[in-house]
Amino acid sequence: MRVRLSATDGPSLVVTCLSGGLILFLHPKDPVQYTAPPCAPSLIVDSSGITIVRPSGRSAGGKARLDWFTQARFGLFIRYGLYSQLGAGEWVMYRKAIPVAEYVKLKDTFTADRFDADVIADMAVAAGMKYVNITAKHHDGFCLFRTRATGYNSVESPARRDLIGELAEACRRRKLGLFLYYSYAADWKHPYFMPRSEQCPIARPAYKKPETTYRFTRDEDFRIYVDYVHQQLRELLTQYGPVAGIWSDPIAGYYQRPDLYPIDETYALVRSVQPGCLISFKQGANGDEDFAAPEHKVTTHRITNEVAVRAWEKNRGKPIEICTTLQPKGWNYSRESDGEHRAPDDVMQMLADAEARNANLLLNTDPLPDGSIHPEDVATLYEVGRRLRTRDATVPAQTS
Repeated sequence: MRVRLSATDGPSLVVTCLSGGLILFLHPKDPVQYTAPPCAPSLIVDSSGITIVRPSGRSAGGKARLDWFTQARFGLFIRYGLYSQLGAGEWVMYRKAIPVAEYVKLKDTFTADRFDADVIADMAVAAGMKYVNITAKHHDGFCLFRTRATGYNSVESPARRDLIGELAEACRRRKLGLFLYYSYAADWKHPYFMPRSEQCPIARPAYKKPETTYRFTRDEDFRIYVDYVHQQLRELLTQYGPVAGIWSDPIAGYYQRPDLYPIDETYALVRSVQPGCLISFKQGANGDEDFAAPEHKVTTHRITNEVAVRAWEKNRGKPIEICTTLQPKGWNYSRESDGEHRAPDDVMQMLADAEARNANLLLNTDPLPDGSIHPEDVATLYEVGRRLRTRDATVPAQTS
């Protein structure tokens, strides 16, 4: 895309947009602020170069989507991937320091035999939920969608299925919003993600021997990973129709090395491809998120450096989504929690607490290794839906 913009005093400015990035050629006499093309945030131009600043506002589509989101109130969170087969939580690769060569073998046994997008969407509707959020890519790097960026995905596993595509279609038919969880600030498989350090302990598992597949040697190498992320975000935003939002994680990884992430560029890419797509990155990366999504309660992150505090302050007053889980011991299936999942009374209290904070509730369920929803959670969500319908039926209609 090529855009020519003219200044009142000075030569014209040529802007070329490539893959969400910008190349600009200019020599103005005085600092001039130009109106940005649709592909980029606002630009402040001076004789020494360009400073990219945050967009001054959301598109009409983005504002409409945000209005819908604040009224949606209740969503379903699904964390499913290779780790589900081990029944020890989604951080199992990290916590047990499973070598990459060993962990990737789980792809060879990933069948998702009972992952049924229609069953999941029907359950969400029955529970009174208005949207679904699923892990397109978690920290282990495995993708549940069709991608040209890597063969490490469900389509090229024994499952031979694009699970994100299936869920997108099921949600579309039921008018459910679809959010896509994408692990931006952790990838334990990608060779050019940052190394583990005292400053960044979650970047890689604590291997006793050096992991030979890791190739990061200098900060500039991280751009290879960023380009990979941007390619996948573009795929997610062009393959499945309208996406309600991109939901990034883990924010701790960003706070530990914010200098490595071109977060403004990433957000501009998302909004250029789908102007109505919402963006969240937990408590916030740069404060340009559409809503904050803290875990379990409305609070700042445990990391309170300058970047974290500034982002949280900038997001103050924006919509809040509280994410929490039906399983008490983590976000993904753990055999240790069988029989201990939260009951309908617990969920009704969660909804009441979220409503008291004028927040949405994003409630996580943890599919079993075969992709089916845990029977305890199925029973709970259907009962919650029944109670919500009964409650709504007994609330007298307001008259003007």
